[in-house]
Amino acid sequence: MTAMIGLFPTCLGDAVHPRVVTDSARVLRAAGVDPAPIPGATCCGQPAWNAGFTREARRVARRTLRAAAGLDAVVVPSGSCAAMMRLHWPQLFAGDRDAALAARVAPRVFELSQYLVEELGAAPIGSPTGRAVAYHDSCHMLRELRLHDPPRVLLRGVAELEELPRSDRCCGFGGAFAVRYPDVSTAMADDKLATARAAGAETVVSADPGCIMHIEGRASRTGAAVRVVHLASVLAEAL
Repeated sequence: MTAMIGLFPTCLGDAVHPRVVTDSARVLRAAGVDPAPIPGATCCGQPAWNAGFTREARRVARRTLRAAAGLDAVVVPSGSCAAMMRLHWPQLFAGDRDAALAARVAPRVFELSQYLVEELGAAPIGSPTGRAVAYHDSCHMLRELRLHDPPRVLLRGVAELEELPRSDRCCGFGGAFAVRYPDVSTAMADDKLATARAAGAETVVSADPGCIMHIEGRASRTGAAVRVVHLASVLAEAL
């Protein structure tokens, strides 16, 4: 029986970076997986959860949880959303009527590069392009999911990977953090761009649409000559 693999677009992927979703699907197909949409899935609940609104987070996440119930795996092109679903859903639904379902679905959730490298062993994907890129570690992906190597393994197969100094330093987005502390958030994004420029990086790659939106926004506003792109798009361009 063929495994059912769902591709969860996330809110930012759906509303802000639809190309990331399209490119993720292309990359998965290149790796031999035919990803399916997840009808009824909306949000993972992370924004409300991080803001302390547990009841609201549960109400939002329940739709996505139930929509993913019949899938063998859920692939997410976002470290932060994958961390919410994989690590925090069991806590979010603890004592709830869907607690058992959350405990069953959560381990089946994988960040995109994690699924490609650790589950499929699908590296490299694409042909070398000779392009020089630097990688930015998103906070949730690195500190919660503990995913340092998978995106780098994939990037080394298609590009010249240059380590970005202080790549693990937060870009300043943090969801609601950017709204609550805009001055601090902006300064952190500008520091990330300054680091990239000092290192001579023309392209900064991340696996989290939130980081990309934030860094890309500051680059646009300040005129920084730095391209900010999702890992999936770098891989798709190399196919």
